[in-house]
Amino acid sequence: MTVFQKIINREVPAHIVYEDDLCLAFHDIEPQAPLHILIIPKKPIPSMTDLTTEDQGVMGHLMLKATEIARSQKIDSQGFRLVINTGADGGQTVDHLHIHLLAQRPLSWPPG
Repeated sequence: MTVFQKIINREVPAHIVYEDDLCLAFHDIEPQAPLHILIIPKKPIPSMTDLTTEDQGVMGHLMLKATEIARSQKIDSQGFRLVINTGADGGQTVDHLHIHLLAQRPLSWPPG
């Protein structure tokens, strides 16, 4: 069981900013920007490479909720970045798909 599943199950505490039947969003404990929120599906999907056509709805939901969370944090007008790391070389460290919402500092390009 991943740490994210433990957060969903309330076995590990987190600073939750949003929750519904499909997803949970909370502050990252090792932030890479002044605002760093993780948005995760409640369905345990290990990574992008594990998505199926059945997951289209939840992925669209996560993206829409990311924008709503950006608005609720009042960062939608200044800009933000959404990142999904996949696999070891992609920087994924928890085997539960998640979207990083990063904001409140200039973000350079290319990343990494």
